[in-house]
Amino acid sequence: MATIQILDGGLGTSLGDLYNIKFDSTTTPLWASHLLVSDPATLQACQRDFGVAGVDILLTATYQVSPEGFARTKTTQFPDGIPRSAVGPFLQKAVDIAEQAKVRESASVALSLGPYGACMIPGQEYSGAYDAEHDSEESLYLWHLDRLRMFAEADGELASRVRYVAFETLPRLDEVRAVRRAIRDSAFDAPFWIACVFPRDDDLLPDGSSVEEVVRAAVAPMEDGAVPWGIGINCTKMHKLAELVDLFGRAVAEAVSDGQVSVVPSLVLYPDGTNGEVYNTTTQIWEKNDALRDNVSANRPWEEQLAQVVNEAYEKSHFKSFLVGGCCKASHHDIKKLGEQFKTQ
Repeated sequence: MATIQILDGGLGTSLGDLYNIKFDSTTTPLWASHLLVSDPATLQACQRDFGVAGVDILLTATYQVSPEGFARTKTTQFPDGIPRSAVGPFLQKAVDIAEQAKVRESASVALSLGPYGACMIPGQEYSGAYDAEHDSEESLYLWHLDRLRMFAEADGELASRVRYVAFETLPRLDEVRAVRRAIRDSAFDAPFWIACVFPRDDDLLPDGSSVEEVVRAAVAPMEDGAVPWGIGINCTKMHKLAELVDLFGRAVAEAVSDGQVSVVPSLVLYPDGTNGEVYNTTTQIWEKNDALRDNVSANRPWEEQLAQVVNEAYEKSHFKSFLVGGCCKASHHDIKKLGEQFKTQ
């Protein structure tokens, strides 16, 4: 039987909704990662909530970490911004906090790494509209490799302390290839996953690529790229998930049939926990969208909808195993109920 592991939920939105932490691109350019600098105790408490919920994997609070983000973060100690030479202790703290938040002895830590667009101001992970200096596979490869090396250079043997590396919310096909190259050339030899975002009304990546193209870019043989342990979808609305997962499964099956894939990937799914809300990157607030609310399946609980998608995918046997959790607006309460969906299976 394929295994189903439970991932945590939306860290940034949980900090906002449950701990009254406010974020904006001017004062907190690192977003949730800012708490590594300003308030590690609150970050610890929020991540511990997910540990208590019984997750198998906890993501580090490093999604928006970048040298540029630290350079824009001004503190009393660093009034002109935190230089790269001073970043190491904060990265160590991110792994320390995730490790200490674990409750289950068998739980592990995954290093969370967002796309380049998540580090732009305003964020562009939902559009993939990058600046000219980061608008190619080669430039994105160099950017991701530099960030991975920033972690590897930090004291504390971080590369050996994380069980997985998570490349999340990727909006572009060239970035999918870029992270495969970057992880291969980094100090990390942990299994990694690639999760893409699908915010459009159709089933295409923000850059217009199809799911089949995404799967091929992620798992097809690549001379200078590593092979991911898992592929999938995050930060995407629930009502889109069933169709997207079906497309992913068919694309994987076709790649296996064609001999393009020798190791079948796991499926990674952590959709938004929203009920029709949409994040406005300009106003930086969550706004109600009645049209999307109408798409919520008869107000069925989020965890039931997600469990159904996973069970249907399991029946088709296209994936080696499953990693399932939540993204924006998925609280530790939601994740606990999600885990309960699979306890009797």
